[in-house]
Amino acid sequence: MLTIIHEADPDEATRRTFEEGLESFNTSKAGPENAEDFWIIARDDEGKVHGGVKGWSSFSWLFVDWLWVSSEGRKGGTGSRLLKEAEEIGRLRGCVGVYLETFTFQAPDFYRKQGYIEFGRLEGMPPGYDCIWLKKALIQT
Repeated sequence: MLTIIHEADPDEATRRTFEEGLESFNTSKAGPENAEDFWIIARDDEGKVHGGVKGWSSFSWLFVDWLWVSSEGRKGGTGSRLLKEAEEIGRLRGCVGVYLETFTFQAPDFYRKQGYIEFGRLEGMPPGYDCIWLKKALIQT
Protein backbone atom coordinates (compact mmCIF):
# COMPACT_ATOMS: atom_id res chain seq x y z
CA MET A 1 0.00 0.00 0.00
CA LEU A 2 1.18 3.53 -0.78
CA THR A 3 1.55 6.12 1.95
CA ILE A 4 0.17 9.55 1.05
CA ILE A 5 1.70 12.52 2.83
CA HIS A 6 1.62 16.30 2.52
CA GLU A 7 4.93 17.94 1.63
CA ALA A 8 5.14 21.74 1.64
CA ASP A 9 8.44 21.82 -0.26
CA PRO A 10 9.41 18.53 -1.96
CA ASP A 11 13.07 18.05 -2.82
CA GLU A 12 14.40 18.57 -6.34
CA ALA A 13 14.51 14.83 -7.14
CA THR A 14 10.82 14.48 -6.26
CA ARG A 15 9.92 17.48 -8.42
CA ARG A 16 11.92 16.05 -11.33
CA THR A 17 10.14 12.71 -10.96
CA PHE A 18 6.77 14.49 -11.28
CA GLU A 19 7.91 16.55 -14.25
CA GLU A 20 9.49 13.63 -16.11
CA GLY A 21 6.53 11.35 -15.44
CA LEU A 22 3.97 13.85 -16.65
CA GLU A 23 6.07 14.89 -19.65
CA SER A 24 6.58 11.26 -20.67
CA PHE A 25 2.86 10.51 -20.48
CA ASN A 26 1.86 13.69 -22.33
CA THR A 27 4.42 13.09 -25.08
CA SER A 28 3.14 9.53 -25.55
CA LYS A 29 -0.34 10.94 -26.22
CA ALA A 30 0.17 14.38 -27.82
CA GLY A 31 3.72 14.38 -29.18
CA PRO A 32 6.55 16.62 -28.04
CA GLU A 33 5.51 19.68 -26.05
CA ASN A 34 8.26 21.94 -27.44
CA ALA A 35 7.73 24.32 -24.53
CA GLU A 36 9.55 27.63 -24.74
CA ASP A 37 9.22 30.72 -22.53
CA PHE A 38 9.29 34.34 -23.65
CA TRP A 39 9.49 37.78 -22.06
CA ILE A 40 8.73 41.13 -23.72
CA ILE A 41 9.60 44.25 -21.72
CA ALA A 42 8.52 47.88 -22.24
CA ARG A 43 11.14 50.35 -20.93
CA ASP A 44 11.47 54.11 -21.07
CA ASP A 45 14.62 55.97 -22.22
CA GLU A 46 16.16 55.59 -18.74
CA GLY A 47 15.54 51.83 -18.73
CA LYS A 48 12.67 51.90 -16.23
CA VAL A 49 10.20 49.07 -16.75
CA HIS A 50 6.67 50.23 -17.61
CA GLY A 51 5.17 46.94 -18.69
CA GLY A 52 5.66 43.57 -20.19
CA VAL A 53 4.40 40.18 -21.19
CA LYS A 54 5.53 36.81 -19.87
CA GLY A 55 4.37 33.60 -21.43
CA TRP A 56 5.26 30.36 -23.12
CA SER A 57 4.38 28.24 -26.09
CA SER A 58 3.50 24.57 -25.94
CA PHE A 59 1.67 22.06 -28.15
CA SER A 60 1.30 24.70 -30.90
CA TRP A 61 -0.42 27.24 -28.63
CA LEU A 62 0.90 30.40 -27.01
CA PHE A 63 -0.10 31.14 -23.41
CA VAL A 64 0.06 34.70 -22.05
CA ASP A 65 0.83 34.18 -18.39
CA TRP A 66 1.21 37.86 -17.42
CA LEU A 67 0.55 41.14 -19.19
CA TRP A 68 1.12 44.24 -17.10
CA VAL A 69 1.40 47.95 -17.91
CA SER A 70 2.26 50.62 -15.32
CA SER A 71 -0.24 53.38 -14.66
CA GLU A 72 2.11 55.78 -16.51
CA GLY A 73 2.12 53.51 -19.57
CA ARG A 74 -1.62 52.95 -19.84
CA LYS A 75 -3.88 54.62 -22.39
CA GLY A 76 -0.98 55.04 -24.82
CA GLY A 77 -1.34 51.75 -26.65
CA THR A 78 1.45 49.99 -24.76
CA GLY A 79 -0.74 47.04 -23.80
CA SER A 80 -1.89 46.54 -27.39
CA ARG A 81 1.69 46.74 -28.68
CA LEU A 82 2.89 44.22 -26.09
CA LEU A 83 0.08 41.80 -26.92
CA LYS A 84 0.73 42.11 -30.67
CA GLU A 85 4.43 41.33 -30.05
CA ALA A 86 3.43 38.22 -28.09
CA GLU A 87 1.09 37.14 -30.90
CA GLU A 88 3.93 37.60 -33.40
CA ILE A 89 6.14 35.33 -31.31
CA GLY A 90 3.33 32.78 -31.47
CA ARG A 91 3.13 33.03 -35.25
CA LEU A 92 6.91 32.68 -35.58
CA ARG A 93 6.76 29.56 -33.42
CA GLY A 94 3.98 28.09 -35.57
CA CYS A 95 1.27 28.44 -32.94
CA VAL A 96 -2.31 28.11 -34.10
CA GLY A 97 -3.64 30.38 -31.36
CA VAL A 98 -3.07 32.22 -28.12
CA TYR A 99 -4.94 31.90 -24.85
CA LEU A 100 -4.89 33.63 -21.48
CA GLU A 101 -6.82 34.14 -18.31
CA THR A 102 -7.91 37.35 -16.64
CA PHE A 103 -10.15 38.34 -13.77
CA THR A 104 -13.28 40.45 -14.28
CA PHE A 105 -11.59 43.29 -12.33
CA GLN A 106 -8.59 43.23 -14.67
CA ALA A 107 -8.84 43.56 -18.45
CA PRO A 108 -11.44 41.35 -20.16
CA ASP A 109 -12.75 44.22 -22.28
CA PHE A 110 -9.21 45.12 -23.39
CA TYR A 111 -8.66 41.56 -24.62
CA ARG A 112 -12.04 41.46 -26.38
CA LYS A 113 -11.09 44.66 -28.25
CA GLN A 114 -7.95 42.82 -29.39
CA GLY A 115 -10.06 40.04 -30.94
CA TYR A 116 -10.10 37.54 -28.07
CA ILE A 117 -13.21 35.49 -27.35
CA GLU A 118 -14.25 33.98 -24.04
CA PHE A 119 -14.23 30.19 -23.86
CA GLY A 120 -14.50 29.61 -20.13
CA ARG A 121 -15.45 31.26 -16.87
CA LEU A 122 -15.09 30.31 -13.23
CA GLU A 123 -17.57 32.31 -11.18
CA GLY A 124 -16.59 33.45 -7.70
CA MET A 125 -12.84 33.18 -8.38
CA PRO A 126 -11.71 35.24 -6.53
CA PRO A 127 -14.73 35.87 -4.31
CA GLY A 128 -16.88 38.63 -5.78
CA TYR A 129 -15.31 38.31 -9.25
CA ASP A 130 -14.85 35.75 -12.03
CA CYS A 131 -11.85 34.22 -13.73
CA ILE A 132 -12.23 34.30 -17.53
CA TRP A 133 -10.31 32.33 -20.17
CA LEU A 134 -10.01 33.91 -23.60
CA LYS A 135 -8.46 32.79 -26.89
CA LYS A 136 -7.60 34.13 -30.31
CA ALA A 137 -6.77 32.26 -33.52
CA LEU A 138 -3.38 33.12 -34.99
CA ILE A 139 -3.69 30.95 -38.09
CA GLN A 140 -6.92 31.18 -40.05
CA THR A 141 -8.28 27.77 -41.01
